[in-house]
Amino acid sequence: MLRYLIVVLDDTSTSFCHYPIGTRQARLMPLDVLEKSIRWAMTENLMIQFVYPAYELPTEWNETIESIDHVKIKPSAAADITDADVMVFDKIEDVEPSEMIRDKSIVIRTSINAFFQKYELLNKVFPHVGRVNVVFTDVESFSDEDVVTYREVLSQMAAMVKIEYLNNHPVQFNLLTDRMMLTEMNNCGAGDSSVTLAPDGQFYICPAFYYSREGTLAVGDLTTGPKIPNQQLYKLQYAPICRRCDAFQCHRCIWLNHRITLEVNTPSHQQCVMSHVERNAARSLLLSIREEGMFLPETEIKKIDYLDPFEIIGR
Repeated sequence: MLRYLIVVLDDTSTSFCHYPIGTRQARLMPLDVLEKSIRWAMTENLMIQFVYPAYELPTEWNETIESIDHVKIKPSAAADITDADVMVFDKIEDVEPSEMIRDKSIVIRTSINAFFQKYELLNKVFPHVGRVNVVFTDVESFSDEDVVTYREVLSQMAAMVKIEYLNNHPVQFNLLTDRMMLTEMNNCGAGDSSVTLAPDGQFYICPAFYYSREGTLAVGDLTTGPKIPNQQLYKLQYAPICRRCDAFQCHRCIWLNHRITLEVNTPSHQQCVMSHVERNAARSLLLSIREEGMFLPETEIKKIDYLDPFEIIGR
């Protein structure tokens, strides 16, 4: 059941997930399309998430956007970042502690290697922010040789997060704390709980499908509404491995599934392994915080002996 409409306001709107936007010229969504998208969302009772470009929108567009409750997702380089609900950074080193990020949610898009080299910079960020999401831009490059490094990096970051908890600042960090709090799968929901409207006035499963092959993967428009072929495949119950998995924080990115495995409901080996390394690190952090006597939800994360659920099938 759809709950969210993601509206990409311009061809240069920031990416807040794994996908790149590539080299593009600014092309603002026509005002009449923006107005129709809001009316459609109101009719369908959907929450709108507007994804902004770096430049300042014309007054008429801003006034139209403010006519409905919404979430603003803006790049850190946006002309006006003060009203952003989610701020997107393309480098870890670009995130500086300031009033600008206080109590906000920030997204950091980074390569895996850059994360390994610069993760310690987040130690000065955690005390000043409400939530940090790290999104990897090259998941397909993650190798089994990276597992040891990823495990060690998350162990070091768990120590940083634990300090925040002990200081009565339970910062949210998607790679560690999400799994501590979840009792069921909480994935991206593209094609199931959310759909995207692009500047061309057409619907897409998510922004990545618009940017990857513009115009060829549309699933409807504002006249017909979204018509998603085989929509059941975007639902968790039709993903036989994922529905039994307890890496509840796994993004289970539909676009990466489609890109790497050619199946929207089948994650790649890389996604599974990374998610299980995160799961195990969250387990260790949860046990460590409880040893300090801190109250946390009665979540239990069992010990496992695999990183990819497909390994179990192969046994």
